Amino acid sequence: MKQKDFVFNLCLLIFLNLLVKPFWMLGVDVGVQNSVGAENYGFYFSILNFTLLFNMVLDMGTTNFNNRNIAQNNQLLDKHLSSYIILRLLLGVVYFVVIFAVALLIGYRGIQLKLLFWVGLNQFLNAFLLYLRSNISALLMFKTDSVLSVTDKLLMILFCGLLLWGGITDCPFRIEWFVWCQTVAYLVTIVLVLCIVLKKAKLRKLNWNLAFFLVIIKKSFPYALVTFLMACYYRIDSVMLERLLPAGAGAAQSGIYASAFRLMDTLAMIAYLFSVILLPLFSKMLKQKENVTPVVRTSFSLLFLFSVTAVVILYVYREPVIQLFYPDIAENSVAVFRLIIFGLIPISMIYLFGTLLTANGSMKELNITAVVGIVINVTVNLLLIPRMQACGSAVASFCTQLVVAVLQFVVALKIVRFPLFSLPWLRCLLFVAVLVPVTALAPRFLHFGVVWSLLLLGGFSLLLGFVTGLLDFNIFRGLKVRNEA
Repeated sequence: MKQKDFVFNLCLLIFLNLLVKPFWMLGVDVGVQNSVGAENYGFYFSILNFTLLFNMVLDMGTTNFNNRNIAQNNQLLDKHLSSYIILRLLLGVVYFVVIFAVALLIGYRGIQLKLLFWVGLNQFLNAFLLYLRSNISALLMFKTDSVLSVTDKLLMILFCGLLLWGGITDCPFRIEWFVWCQTVAYLVTIVLVLCIVLKKAKLRKLNWNLAFFLVIIKKSFPYALVTFLMACYYRIDSVMLERLLPAGAGAAQSGIYASAFRLMDTLAMIAYLFSVILLPLFSKMLKQKENVTPVVRTSFSLLFLFSVTAVVILYVYREPVIQLFYPDIAENSVAVFRLIIFGLIPISMIYLFGTLLTANGSMKELNITAVVGIVINVTVNLLLIPRMQACGSAVASFCTQLVVAVLQFVVALKIVRFPLFSLPWLRCLLFVAVLVPVTALAPRFLHFGVVWSLLLLGGFSLLLGFVTGLLDFNIFRGLKVRNEA
């Protein structure tokens, strides 16, 4: 794949997700919460988070393993598809047994179990959808996968929009409708994706093959383990806050931390979209012994520009931005946000170099870096939370992400062996040297409101990227849609 194709597919994926998902999150999701009330939505949200705790059982790392495996060996799609479908169904059965067993142990009853079934079913359907899409991206059909990545959300916007604002019912909106809309949206999208996959694979019948199931789970487990370990050091901060501080203070500080973390985590989704394309692309290139350096350099430049721009601008405008989203807890959230936002830079690099190592099959090294991350995160949290509360967790988060990013970068240099000086270090330094003072002085001269100021500075950063040579205009010249195989 040429760099222009890579950049075009990346831009398309980001554009479609930015076009659809903010409206989903800030329009439909907020609309549902306002319609059903905080108590009913909180009831649903607690059950949703409960089901997410056991998502490792649903996947066992098979999606990432399949993505890498099929990208390197396209011919295996025909052979593996029928067995993988049976395996996903079996994992779904195990998943339901686990969540209902634990739910009964912790006291779920009646309506809780009923809603748990539907929310659990949605988690199973989402995991199955991600597996099917992994075949499409593994075949490097990135434009198709980009459209499919937002299809379920588009359907949800349509269904919930009609129920919320379409005037088709006189009954108050119920949280069950929200869950059922998700179920229908997933099912429709799965049928669509399955039709596309079946055009590329010959599926005559479903194949029960216990030996195959055991081999795949064994090979996939390192992928599941690294996902679980990274989730631990990425999500454990708020849990430790709530546990280490007195009851009332712990819950309050956890809420403050969550408000700042949510903004950083939302921005990190942009970096995650890079990994969606990079994993199958790197896998295929490494299999064919192609030089990955040009793609690494382009990805590094784009991620560096995005993450540094976001961090610098949001640090300078942290108070008005936080006030815009959380007026009731703005003062406390600002103190946490100004620390945690710096983690966006190493997180972006983890999505690049961690993905490169995943494509290379270096799971042992990735799991070691993840264990190091957990040790650092837990240790720093234990030391700082009693004294700094939520700010201590923000420091722990940044330190953890920074160390993991550096370790993965060093390991990638050693194993994949791309040249250290192939990355544009001097251009990055020049970019930062200009962006930081200009952004720091901007509040004195820009009086257009926070949103327009952010957009203007973002445009300036993009222009600066071309001027400093951090972005190569030739990569963007002549971008056009190309037919997929």
